[in-house]
Amino acid sequence: MNTHHRKVRALGLCSGGLDSTLAGLVLRAQGLEVEWVAFETPFFSSAKARKASRTTGIPLTVRPIFSDYITMLRDPRAGYGKQMNPCMDCHALMFRLAGEIMRAQGFDFLFSGEVLGQRPMSQTKPSLHYVEKHSGLKGYILRPMSAKLLPETIPEQNGQVDREKLLAISGRGRKDQIRLAERFGLTDYPAPAGGCLLAEKGFSVRLRDLFEHQGDCTEEEVHLLKFGRHFRLTPRAKLIVGRTEQDNASILTYHNCERDVVIDVKDHPGPVGLLPGGADESSLLLAAAICVGYSKAPKLSPVQVAVKRPAGETTIQVIAIPPEDVRKLMI
Repeated sequence: MNTHHRKVRALGLCSGGLDSTLAGLVLRAQGLEVEWVAFETPFFSSAKARKASRTTGIPLTVRPIFSDYITMLRDPRAGYGKQMNPCMDCHALMFRLAGEIMRAQGFDFLFSGEVLGQRPMSQTKPSLHYVEKHSGLKGYILRPMSAKLLPETIPEQNGQVDREKLLAISGRGRKDQIRLAERFGLTDYPAPAGGCLLAEKGFSVRLRDLFEHQGDCTEEEVHLLKFGRHFRLTPRAKLIVGRTEQDNASILTYHNCERDVVIDVKDHPGPVGLLPGGADESSLLLAAAICVGYSKAPKLSPVQVAVKRPAGETTIQVIAIPPEDVRKLMI
């Protein structure tokens, strides 16, 4: 099949799920030199891809892509799915960035674990074609799991890959994949799951609110959307209130000490409150009263609250506002 003197090199997009893992193993079984790349943002991690790499021995490169991703996410050409998930443009962006690595490092083509018909928005023939077109890599994206159901790619035409040894899997079932995993001796793989926060309703509501109320946003501000309760106090002021000790720790990890305001109820167990970017005085008093309402402090008498601004710490006194009275402000 392969008349080339050097080994054919393939670079795959790896989510760490069963399909992307199998796609790498199918190509490696043909004698190709296979590597993976996983892209990382606050919306999805590379943890499963790292595990797949350890399990299979296929080398993995992890690339953070927040800046490119957030630009695409604000205005995806093909729009969103049910929530804030821009699946088609997400895939096009990832392939475009993987294509840059492919050219720079001398890989022959790209591949992924996509299965035709498995996802109604992003894995139909028109959507796969869309991704090829908008990534600028037409003909260089091989999908080994469904290749026999799709047009021949350039590496197949060139004899770099044996099309007969590729697969014709389609639909949402997993029987074929599980049988293939058994053939490869693959037993430890994750259950099918989205893994992308952009497909989750609660997170998407918070992200939409962030986009609507400010222009640029930092990676840390996006991470903060994952933790605590969020309240929209005014168009310019938002409050985040921790639910648990872990929430409190995460809020403090991702807050910006040069511009955010931290609220801490003194002398009583309670949540950490955060005003990203600060707030005016009336919003600050409201935020402090909300935090006291979620604490173990007395509900009908003044409570001391520490307010930690970039310029220093002060103490104020407020009376608790019960949680049920501020539910309408919750994002």
